[in-house]
Amino acid sequence: MTPSPHPPTTPPRRRLTGWGRTAPTWARVHRPGSADAVGRAVGHAAADGRGVIARGLGRSYGDSAQNGGGHVVETSRLDRVLALDPAAGTVRCEAGVSLGALMARLLPLGRWLPVVPGTRHVSVGGAIASDVHGKNHHGAGSFCDQVLRMSLLTADGTVREVSRDRDPALFWATAGGMGLTGVVLEATLRLTAVESSHLVVDTERAPGLDRCLALLDAAAQAGDHTVAWIDTLARGSRFGRSVVTSGRFATRAELPVRLAREPLAFAPRPLATVPDLIPSGLLNRGTGTAYNALRHHTAARRRHRGLRHAGAFFHPLDGLRHWNRLYGPTGLVQYQFAVPEDRADTVAAVLDGLRRQRVPSFLAVLKRLGSGNDGHLSFPCAGWTLAFDVPARTAGLARFLDGLDAAVLDAGGRVYLTKDVRLSGTAARAMYPRLDRFRAVREAVDPERLFVSDQARRLGL
Repeated sequence: MTPSPHPPTTPPRRRLTGWGRTAPTWARVHRPGSADAVGRAVGHAAADGRGVIARGLGRSYGDSAQNGGGHVVETSRLDRVLALDPAAGTVRCEAGVSLGALMARLLPLGRWLPVVPGTRHVSVGGAIASDVHGKNHHGAGSFCDQVLRMSLLTADGTVREVSRDRDPALFWATAGGMGLTGVVLEATLRLTAVESSHLVVDTERAPGLDRCLALLDAAAQAGDHTVAWIDTLARGSRFGRSVVTSGRFATRAELPVRLAREPLAFAPRPLATVPDLIPSGLLNRGTGTAYNALRHHTAARRRHRGLRHAGAFFHPLDGLRHWNRLYGPTGLVQYQFAVPEDRADTVAAVLDGLRRQRVPSFLAVLKRLGSGNDGHLSFPCAGWTLAFDVPARTAGLARFLDGLDAAVLDAGGRVYLTKDVRLSGTAARAMYPRLDRFRAVREAVDPERLFVSDQARRLGL
């Protein structure tokens, strides 16, 4: 594909943030409706000199899909399913299609995406750029482990077909590469077979962190989708108390009669919308302590087994549209890190730091990770990952998180770039030892650094 010598009309500038609603910058946002239009937009950005980055549905928390003063290519109009083969278990689609739209198309056919993150409002291109992972990483790996091939528009205006076998260096630089190797135009994904849209879910309270880790470990051995919610403000004997849920897709025979009539029904809808009128400070230590106590005590005392719809199990927060507005106009920071399996002590130390500093967190989840893949900047590694949200206006937050960076680095771990909005370049280089390999591939395909983001500038990616 060669960019048109007649670039499109310069689009208007828009103020952009990540899902955390922090670090806003302004960029000229293109909304192309075809691959050719993407090429023209990229060509326009090249002529303008400030670079360009692709943006899907804006669910990365920080500034990885922003390009202050430059250009952004929003891919939401590239949302077609191009080929679907239920028998072979594959789908080919444009990069702007959302995972939610794919689920709605696939489930009635008895197919599902093997890896889904914590929200279905993520584009396929965004899922590749972040190499997202789910509650079953220990068994299925991350999203790019399920990508068979992709079409990538690179800086010279050509479209390259890449896979593990065809141009593997570019494939693995793009997997988790935060959009810095080019614009993904389409991808072919591997699917898995399911018999219903419900999961058999086991829920169990854990009185402390040790029991929580043991439950997660056992569920990982079974291959289930598993996650633990943790009360970060609990103290004393309640330190690390949590609720662990693990699930597997139900067979049709396991459904009650009323569900078995339409075993593959999937039409999740938000239950409510948060207005953009919430003042900063609503979520604080007091409300956090009350919410966490309620969340723990409403869970069953003993292990409970039941059925839960896939939408509610995988994406509970999607039931509340614009839930990030709960943190008010100053926004939130989500901090997510991974450490090796023998460094669970770092998880305990981070939770103890949150408790001692009384940092309010309403969403803290712990998961077991399996081995990572060959993505140079892919986040997962065999071990543990903890993620928690905090109000961006929390006093002393920057210094506290800098201290966590040091602890994570000391444990041989890393911070998730998709959630990052404040990591230092020095820390990122130390956390991602294959960064030099990534840079070498990027230098080969984009020597002028046409594809760039606010995050890439900040971290020196």
